[in-house]
Amino acid sequence: MRETAAESLRRGLERLGPLAENKTLRYGVPMMLLIIGGSFGLREFTQIRYDAQKLRSKMDPALEERIRKNKITLESEYEKMKNTDFDDWKNIRGPRPWEDSRSFQEQQQQQVLHSKPS
Repeated sequence: MRETAAESLRRGLERLGPLAENKTLRYGVPMMLLIIGGSFGLREFTQIRYDAQKLRSKMDPALEERIRKNKITLESEYEKMKNTDFDDWKNIRGPRPWEDSRSFQEQQQQQVLHSKPS
């Protein structure tokens, strides 16, 4: 019985011989399967991405309520900034990459202490 199954398989493969030589079936069909299958696969991956974004964007209702209560308007921030004095500042040089930042900070503190009028 195995021999008959093997023989029938061999005969079936012999019939498919001319089809294997056909360029459309040999190159075109696998390419079309790859393109169509790839589009379905990419659709699944992008759907996972959008589902994850939806879950991430959902907030706790209590937190959402607190954010709504603390609405900050542009006008209120402008009023805060309008009353500040931006002319009273001092340019402080930071340490260079080759300088030790700790010793540089100590030098700056000494300079500030000596330059303060008493």
